[in-house]
Amino acid sequence: MERREQPAVAVERREQPAVAVERLGGVTRERFLRDIYPQRKPVVLTGLELGTCTTKWTIDYLSQAEGSKEVKIHVSAVPQMDFLSKNFVYRTLPFDVFVRRAAEVKHKEYFLTEDEKYYLRSVGEDVRKDIADIRKQFPILAEDVNIPEYFEKEQFFSSVFRISSAGLQLWTHYDVMDNFLIQVTGKKRVVLYSPRDAPYLYLSGTKSEVLDVDNPDLEKYPLFVKAKRYQCVLEAGDVLFIPALWFHNVISEEFGVALNVFWKHLPAESYDKTDTYGNKDPMAASRAIQILDRALKTLEELPEEYRDFYARRMVLRIQEKAYRNDYG
Repeated sequence: MERREQPAVAVERREQPAVAVERLGGVTRERFLRDIYPQRKPVVLTGLELGTCTTKWTIDYLSQAEGSKEVKIHVSAVPQMDFLSKNFVYRTLPFDVFVRRAAEVKHKEYFLTEDEKYYLRSVGEDVRKDIADIRKQFPILAEDVNIPEYFEKEQFFSSVFRISSAGLQLWTHYDVMDNFLIQVTGKKRVVLYSPRDAPYLYLSGTKSEVLDVDNPDLEKYPLFVKAKRYQCVLEAGDVLFIPALWFHNVISEEFGVALNVFWKHLPAESYDKTDTYGNKDPMAASRAIQILDRALKTLEELPEEYRDFYARRMVLRIQEKAYRNDYG
């Protein structure tokens, strides 16, 4: 009897259409705190007074302002940087040399390839103890920036200075603190996902395994299509409010400079005091996860049929006791 090969079954794509992140102009601190902040959703703020940085920070000015101080940078041979597989290397360059290289499309001097991508994420003097603060690491540039302080001074955590090559894409991840992404020069596309869609993002720690959010491998990540996509494009002078726990994926459509300002949404004692990056889960969450891991280890003492049954009961109990019903 002749055997016929069955045609390959295509994975059906049912991505939800992207939801445009709301853009609001001229929002005051009072309006932000009263009407926007409690909603816990991303919003693009336009028309804020950010200082002279939006017009002053040309390639020439940046190079001259901070000179030849050495900076540690990410260098990638491909546009999509993947923190999980570490498809990039760390290198050190004088700041002025780095700025000019990052602004180039093709390089005469390079580490990996002539079209490699560069990314600077500023860090503290001692990364194990010190937070990133533009006033300390780049004091001359800091004088040009007026940070919108839509939070109390004691809530401030860090101000992270960033420079990206055109075309660079950063991995999808969440942060545990609220932040403003201030686009000073250039243009970025930002894709965001709600915390409630975490089950569809294939997480490894704070990061998603789905690197290409535009053309995901749906055979490998079939649930990804269920994640609701929010999207915005940031132009120079735009400020994106990213609430804690919201996942975000960023593409620099042009060479650009940005500043992230992080602040504490929860009481200060909720956070891990050893966290200098702002990406360690709150202390209570870390303890809860450790307890859950111990509970799962205990379930291994049971046969598979019983383990399955009691694991499902645990899931139902978590849903009943901890899930919100009022997510928008």
